[in-house]
Amino acid sequence: MTTRAGAGSAADLFPTHILGRPEVRELPAPPENTSQIIGPGIVAAGVGLASGEFILYPYIASQVGLVFVWAALVGVMTQFFLNMEIERYTLATGETVLTGFSRFWRHWGLVFALMTYFANLWPGWATSSATMVTYLVGGEPRWVAIGMLVAIGLILTLAPVVYVMLERMQMVKVAAVGLLILISAIFVITAEAWSSLPQIVTRARIPAQELGFAVLLGALAFAGAGGGQNLCQSNWIRDKGFGMGKYVPRIKSPVTGEPEAAPSTGFVFEPDAANLDRWQRWWRFANVEQLSTFVLITFVTITFTSLLAYATVYGQEGLKNSIDFVRVEGEILQERVGAWFGVLFWFIGAFSLFAAATGIVDYTSRLAADVLRTSYLKGHNESRLYFVLVWGLVAIGILVLLVGVAQPLVLLVISACVGGLMMFIYSALLIILNRRLLSPQIRPGPFRIAMLAWAFLLFGILSILTLAQQVPKLWAAG
Repeated sequence: MTTRAGAGSAADLFPTHILGRPEVRELPAPPENTSQIIGPGIVAAGVGLASGEFILYPYIASQVGLVFVWAALVGVMTQFFLNMEIERYTLATGETVLTGFSRFWRHWGLVFALMTYFANLWPGWATSSATMVTYLVGGEPRWVAIGMLVAIGLILTLAPVVYVMLERMQMVKVAAVGLLILISAIFVITAEAWSSLPQIVTRARIPAQELGFAVLLGALAFAGAGGGQNLCQSNWIRDKGFGMGKYVPRIKSPVTGEPEAAPSTGFVFEPDAANLDRWQRWWRFANVEQLSTFVLITFVTITFTSLLAYATVYGQEGLKNSIDFVRVEGEILQERVGAWFGVLFWFIGAFSLFAAATGIVDYTSRLAADVLRTSYLKGHNESRLYFVLVWGLVAIGILVLLVGVAQPLVLLVISACVGGLMMFIYSALLIILNRRLLSPQIRPGPFRIAMLAWAFLLFGILSILTLAQQVPKLWAAG
C-alpha cells in the first residue's frame, strides 16, 4: 500500500490537536461474494430484539390495539439513518465515531460511554430472561439471573473472536424468533386479528394520555436498538472488516485468542477514481445490509409480537408493563393452543433476552474500552481493557441483585430518557463529523443531513416532554 500525505491529502481534514493524523491507505475492495460479510445488521437487530419487542410494544397493543405500531417503523427508520452515518465514518476511516467525536473534544467519548453505563447499570434484560426461565423450571429469578451474568462473562471471555461469537448467537436468536412468528401465524393469530392490521395506518395515533410520554419515548428510542447500541455499529462493522475497518485488529480472547491492541487512530483513503468506485460499492452494500436485516427483522418482529398480544390479551384488565405481562400471555397461549406452545414462547423469550443481555454487556464494554484506549490509556491493550470492563459490569449487576434492589421508577425514567438524550446529542455531532472530516466526495448529502436533523428534533422534543411529565412524579414520590 502506498501512503501519500502533504497538501490536498484527505488526512489534512482531520484535527490533530487531540489525536494523531490518520494514515493514508488504499480502500480495500469489497469481496465479490458480499454474502460473506452480512452480519452487523443482524447483530444490531438481534441485540435490539429485547424487552421492547417482547414486553413494551405487545403491552401497548394490549392496551390500545395496533394504533401505535407505526411508531416502530418511524423509530427503526430514524435509527437506520443514524446507523448509516455512523457506518459512513467508520467505513471511510476505520475509526469508531466515538474516536471521531473525541477529535473535537477529548471527553466526548467518555460522556457517551458513561451515559451508556448509566442506562444499562441495572441488569434488567438478564433478570427478565431469568424470570421467564422460572416459568419453565421454577426457581428464584435472582439466583438464575446471577448465574446468567456469570455465563455472559464467561462466553465473552472464552470466545476466540468476540464478534464472531456474538454474530452467531444473534443469528440463532433471530431464527428462533422467526420460528415463533411462523407458528403464531398458523395457530394463534385469528382471521379477526389479521383483519385488524390496517389499524396500523388507518387508526394511527399517539396514545399519550393512556400510556404517558415515558412509555412512548422508550418505544421510539428502543425500537430495534437505541442509545449506545447505535454507536456500537462502528465497532461491529469494523470487526467484520467493512471498508477501512479491515486494517483494524479485532477484539480477541485473552484466554483462547491472541489479544491485539487496536490503533488509537485510523486510516483514510485519497478520493481518486479507483477508491471512489470501491467506496460506492461499499456504501451501496452497507445500506442494503442494514435495510434487509436490521430494519426488516426489527419491524416484522414488532408487528407480529404486537399482533400476537392483540390476538390474545387485548382488552384484558390489570396487565402490567413488565415481565409479568409475558407470563400472562404465555398462560393464555397454553390455554388456546396447548401447553407446548406456552413453553416454546417462554423458552424463545428467555433465550432472546439472554442474547440481548450478552449483546448489551458486549457493546457497553466495547464503547468504554475504545474510549479509554483512544483518549486516556494509549499504552494499554484494548482487548484486555474490554475484558476487565465486561467483568466489572457483570460484578456490578451481581451486586445489585445480591442486595435485592428492584428496578425503581427513577431508573425506568433514566433508562428511557438517556437513550433519547444520547441520540439527540450524537445526531448533531454526526452532521459535524461527517461534513467536516470526510472528503467532499463521500460526505452526506442534503437528504441524509435532513434525516439527522429530524432525529435531532424527534429525540430532543421527546426527551423534554418525558422529563416534563415524569420529574414532578418522581419529586412527589421521593
